[in-house]
Amino acid sequence: MPSRAAVILLGLLLAGDSDDSADREPVATNSEQKAIENKSLKASFLTSFFTSTLSIFERRSDSFSVEKKPTKSRSYGWTTAVRKVVTSGSMRRLQDRILGTSRFDNLSMTSQIWFLGQCYKLSLEESSQCSDPGNSYAAFLEDFSSRIWITYRKGFEPIGESKFTCDVNWGCMIRSSQMLVAQALILHHLGRSWRKPLQKPYDLQYVEVLHLFGDSSTCAFSIHNLLQAGRGYGLAAGSWLGPYAICRTWETLARANKEQAEHDKCKESLPMVLYIVSGDEDGEQGGAPVVCIEVAAKLGSDFSKGQLEWAPILLLVPLVLGLEKINPRYIPLLWETFTFPQSVGILGGKPGASTYIVGVQDDKALYLDPHEVQPAVDIRRDDSEADCTSYHCSTVRHLPFDMIDPSLAIGFYCRDEGDFEDFCSRASQLADSSNGAPLFTVVRNLQPAKPIPCHVGTDHNRAIDDTSVEDFSDIGGQVHEDEWQIL
Repeated sequence: MPSRAAVILLGLLLAGDSDDSADREPVATNSEQKAIENKSLKASFLTSFFTSTLSIFERRSDSFSVEKKPTKSRSYGWTTAVRKVVTSGSMRRLQDRILGTSRFDNLSMTSQIWFLGQCYKLSLEESSQCSDPGNSYAAFLEDFSSRIWITYRKGFEPIGESKFTCDVNWGCMIRSSQMLVAQALILHHLGRSWRKPLQKPYDLQYVEVLHLFGDSSTCAFSIHNLLQAGRGYGLAAGSWLGPYAICRTWETLARANKEQAEHDKCKESLPMVLYIVSGDEDGEQGGAPVVCIEVAAKLGSDFSKGQLEWAPILLLVPLVLGLEKINPRYIPLLWETFTFPQSVGILGGKPGASTYIVGVQDDKALYLDPHEVQPAVDIRRDDSEADCTSYHCSTVRHLPFDMIDPSLAIGFYCRDEGDFEDFCSRASQLADSSNGAPLFTVVRNLQPAKPIPCHVGTDHNRAIDDTSVEDFSDIGGQVHEDEWQIL
């Protein structure tokens, strides 16, 4: 006989599915939203529970499929029934309701959406008479579904010496970072106006971007190669990591790939500078991170080996904006970054559940969710007829901005020097409006600190000249050190 818990779980799932269509989420009422807020403290635990439940049945699915003659025991029948329900959309819908995540049904049809630097001014009166079809809700959905969606995969080659052939329950931060870098590559090669074609053959440049993120050690930006590059930051198959570690991992991988490509023209490398904007090399210096124009120019010159004055640049800014919850003073600033034309989104989400945040509307953060298990696929770089459907998603999920994990990383892509100057101008204005607590600041150059005067024999009277503090020029506002945590 099945346990009482199994009966209750199955009943809940079936009841929750009885009035739902396969692809639609009911609009949450005010009472439901209030209940969701009251459960926010349980989000991390519940995320772990549901992901673990899904992964258990996912791992067992292959063994069930190869049995020739299933046993006729009642326990097997109940196990099979629960497995089918859990691995269907019902568990996802139940998880969405409890954890506070929702689909696009709850989006306002009158409030504007800022989506990776593009503004969509929605209207209830959208129709064929719309004066600007490019601002319509349909145009937003086309843009959203054109972004590259990278999720958990199963059935790929084992990672290194481990036996992992699936990244369920631990690879969400890696997958989120792959989506952000993929968006930067799409901007670099195809531009912001690019949309996924409705028919094949596809642009080979687009197919090649997908190939780079394949789940094989032969693909430049695969989960296999990221784990290898991130060993110095504690990365290992089966373990979770934070935004700062994954940013530094990308820096290490990009450097290694570039060095290999210089000796082997067949090797793929990141076609842009990667600038990790942080307080110091170990990420332990307090205060707002500083974007230094002089450093960016030096990185560009080194990247092109002095052949070009400037190079395309991807900036990643890892931040910790609170302890258990994000400090509310930073929410308007994060919101504003999505209005930057250079925006490639945010690596963030809930505690223990990373997502790729791509847009904002009112107090909602819109995101692509990597917590979907799909079979591994092999996209060859020259296959313009490849099946790319598993790399795109039309479901717009969102969560309240104040429920975002305070540990996150913001991304910006600047195509050329003019684009970078525009980014710096916008960032400086944002810092000026931060009331002394900016996300990050911009300076022309880093002034060396003056030596601290030391009086021999009078240690107890040792003085520190007030002017010995580093003078960062062009900083927008003073930084409140107590607002920042160790990354």
